[in-house]
Amino acid sequence: MWPFIKPIKLIRYLLVWRVNSSLVWLPRCLSTELSLTLGTMIANRLPTREAGPWRKALAPWDECGGIALVGKKKPDRIPEVSWPMEAVLFAYPGKRTYGQGELILWELKLMGESADHGLFLEVILPAMEEAGSASELRWQHRNVLWGQFDIQAVYAARGQQWEPIVSDGRLDLNYRASPTQWAEGLDFDSKSERIFDCLTWITPFDFSDADQIGRRGHRRTTSRKRIPPHQVPTLQSMLESLTARMSSLLPGKHHTADDVWDVLSAAEQASFQAILEQASHIPVHHKKLKRSPKSWPGRWIGTQTFASIPHSIIPYLELASILHIGKQTHFGCGTFAIS
Repeated sequence: MWPFIKPIKLIRYLLVWRVNSSLVWLPRCLSTELSLTLGTMIANRLPTREAGPWRKALAPWDECGGIALVGKKKPDRIPEVSWPMEAVLFAYPGKRTYGQGELILWELKLMGESADHGLFLEVILPAMEEAGSASELRWQHRNVLWGQFDIQAVYAARGQQWEPIVSDGRLDLNYRASPTQWAEGLDFDSKSERIFDCLTWITPFDFSDADQIGRRGHRRTTSRKRIPPHQVPTLQSMLESLTARMSSLLPGKHHTADDVWDVLSAAEQASFQAILEQASHIPVHHKKLKRSPKSWPGRWIGTQTFASIPHSIIPYLELASILHIGKQTHFGCGTFAIS
């Protein structure tokens, strides 16, 4: 497993924001407003030349209303938007109403060539600080989050532990998060006698791209209420989506899943091929998948039950859940839990 994850660069940040007003209403999908608001603030703070890629990346939002959407209902279908860096904005599931002193938690994942702690400190964190104290009228809507929170803490993942970068609002300038520490101490190869057969999607997923799931590329129409059989994730399609996801994180551009295979030795390739073959014979016994809510990214959410999930496959599924798979991963889509 370790040679498989060796080329992956990733820094995971846990953000803890403390509400400093009497009442805050979060949007239905926090990650979309995080992307729009923070992305816009970053673009506005950068010099013209550096801001260009950000404004281009945010252009699909402009077609839907741009920053006028802040604090308001978003389009029924979220546009294909991402920052000009490989970033995942994963808002932890929770309530929508917060009062004075309550904490909002979410995770920012910088991946691939964007896994740079300096980038976080110099570009992203200042935009967050501005967002917490924003006073301009365009950000001021009744009971919105922006301008009504303090950055209470920031942590960086080292394996299963979270190490403090910001504590009680104070930044530790001596801390340096590396793009490999996320995997330190993670025992992907641990053995367990527990039987796993259930997979619960924490965020919506979208595997409608044929290149990602290795099936015919039918797309869902807006009127479809049930997931087409060919879009129901199988263990095999999820592993194939993992390799596709990893290819996007390799240094350089225009990589394919074959480039991920090339990183592995002949023995490791044979081992992973055997796992793919094993996964192909495990059927989905039951599914309870429904359309993702309106104004949410992704297409489907719910649970699936398999005949069984072999222990040999679980480490790769754990990796897939960390990296997020499928489409619109920028908004945190494509992560799940197994039980």
